[in-house]
Amino acid sequence: MQRIFKISLLLAVVLLPATSRAQLSSNPYKFLGNITTRGNVEAGGGVPAYYTLWNQITCENESKWSSVEGNRGVFNWGGAENAFSYAKRNNFTYKFHALVWGAQYPDWLPDLSPKERFAALTNWFDHAKAKFNTLPMIDVVNEAVGNHQPGNPMIKETLGGGGKTGYDWLIKAFDMAYQRWPDAILIYNDYNSIRYDLDAYITLVQTLRDAGAPIDAYGNQSHELSGISDTELKSALKKQQDALQMPMFVTELDIDIANDAQQKAQYQKVLPILWEAPYCAGVTLWGYIHGATWVNNSGLYKNSAERPAMTWIKEYMQTEAAKSAVGPLPGTKKEASIYIRPAALKVVRGDVLPIKVNASLATKTIEKVDLYVDDELAATMTQAPYIVEYAVPTSSTSGWKKTKAVVTATDGSTYERYGRFSVVSGTSKHEPFGEVPELPGTINIEEYDKGVSGIAYNNTSRTTVTAATTGQWMDYTVDVKEDGLYSFDATVASSSSNGRFHLAEYGLDSLSYLTEFMEVPNTGGKGQWKKLHGSIMTELKAGRHVFTLLVEQGGFNIKDITFNRYEEADGSCLLKVSAGPYGVGDHVTVTSRATARNSSVSEVRFYADNLLIGTATTSPYVCTFIPSEMRKYNITAIAVNAEGKEKQSKICEVNVTSSTPLAIQSVVSDEGETPAYNVMGQPVGADYRGIVIKNGKKLMRK
Repeated sequence: MQRIFKISLLLAVVLLPATSRAQLSSNPYKFLGNITTRGNVEAGGGVPAYYTLWNQITCENESKWSSVEGNRGVFNWGGAENAFSYAKRNNFTYKFHALVWGAQYPDWLPDLSPKERFAALTNWFDHAKAKFNTLPMIDVVNEAVGNHQPGNPMIKETLGGGGKTGYDWLIKAFDMAYQRWPDAILIYNDYNSIRYDLDAYITLVQTLRDAGAPIDAYGNQSHELSGISDTELKSALKKQQDALQMPMFVTELDIDIANDAQQKAQYQKVLPILWEAPYCAGVTLWGYIHGATWVNNSGLYKNSAERPAMTWIKEYMQTEAAKSAVGPLPGTKKEASIYIRPAALKVVRGDVLPIKVNASLATKTIEKVDLYVDDELAATMTQAPYIVEYAVPTSSTSGWKKTKAVVTATDGSTYERYGRFSVVSGTSKHEPFGEVPELPGTINIEEYDKGVSGIAYNNTSRTTVTAATTGQWMDYTVDVKEDGLYSFDATVASSSSNGRFHLAEYGLDSLSYLTEFMEVPNTGGKGQWKKLHGSIMTELKAGRHVFTLLVEQGGFNIKDITFNRYEEADGSCLLKVSAGPYGVGDHVTVTSRATARNSSVSEVRFYADNLLIGTATTSPYVCTFIPSEMRKYNITAIAVNAEGKEKQSKICEVNVTSSTPLAIQSVVSDEGETPAYNVMGQPVGADYRGIVIKNGKKLMRK
């Protein structure tokens, strides 16, 4: 494995900043770290000061989302900031733990919709970035294998689901982290990764790497090593590294053994194997005070006294083997960011697969980038963007093809990154269905791209495509005619309000979610087609694109999607709804007061939960909304001027609290004659006085 890390020890030492050598580890390649104790950096009680023992720190709980934003919108960074500031003062490194985790998230998170949760999680990332502009290391995702945490299905849903790769939600998390902290070492972290869930762990990390996610290292928590043999440990570590070929961190090592001699013996067995692995970038022990960690007997200090294991660790760290062990990240600094991003993880023989090497160096200049496929040089590139249009040979056999990017700096140093893509059976290339739709314009749902299942589409056929099912996705090749912002209207039909989809683009730089998670309301039945309105969240660039429609939750029908250029109009669009309370079947009057500066109002469209409920072309702009379910509806209006520009109102909420109508049912006059008001509460006589009756009761006089 030495070939992966080609920078010399001498060069590494020269490049490193001056550091304190008071800690146990004096190795310039890797750290020996620990965690906070009961929320504090110093353990107290006569135990030596933190900085005299460890040269890396991780917050046990203080930087987790639930600890920071337990109350929504209120961020408590005190404990995390104390640890990070301590590390800076003592000139050693720290790790943020953990941005995304299916546990220890705020209690209020499950009460939100997936769209609201995604917004809340994005806000969490943004606040972390605002507080810590630079971070050396981040556990981006923690414990996502299978059902390691009960909240994983919810977090998966929050981040967009499995998508085309099965791990889109994790790729999205790493993309979001990289966009904010490109210089940080981005880590995937999990437990049981060495013993009980080894294969599942490798598959997860391998998929992230192969898809081009900006993952820099994998983290083995190593909680399960109290009874492991040296043979099993070496075998598992080799299997991981042979498959992943990237730096590894030991992130949470503890040996939970009450017997002092046995604990020492197990540390003597496992720590040298972990520490001296050339791909190991550092070891963090998970706590060192007996009784203060998550397990009972892992502490290295008991009653302020060293346990034998701690005495031995001190001795071992002074050995030549410990001090001279090489590692992949000198000084725990990320010099090279290299990610191989294919346009797809699967391709057929004879097709062309665009592959981009996203490469940058922190302190050096790139001279060239070489890309190899199965050890054969596919391209040498000297200018960014480093993109290869790789023609898959028609003679290729089915199975995985290995990729390797070698980045050469102007000083001659090299950095490598590995990946894979799969050649599958079949010869049907991924290509447009027919004439490529131009946007602005309409794509018909059944006209998804040609190709092989798993490459151009999944879980669908052209005869049943409009019936959306969970996990279904389809690619659509389109031509965007002009740079700009776009809105869209999807023709949908549903008998429930449980459906959800979003549009994405699997770009060569990142996985882009083009839309919010679009929730499909009840339209009155699967044959009742209505328009669902949404917006593309980022500017589209002119040119060829491949959009992917991803169905997160099926059970609805979808016919087509029409895209329009979006430009905001001058003027105003105010919205008002008739007073509640409301029941199912009520006639709710929705009124808009719209103006257009230097133009005229062409029409006003009214929406309930983005579903078109009416259009008015003359003032006063009024429509009637009839709720069909007991729940909250978000009512909006969009005023369109003569130039096609739009002005959207603020949201008005209609909370339907009864299964029967509560609005005005009938109105009679004082004398019991002709009603003075109709069922919408609108006057039918200029000076007529009447009594409003709701549910058979006189409520007020008009």
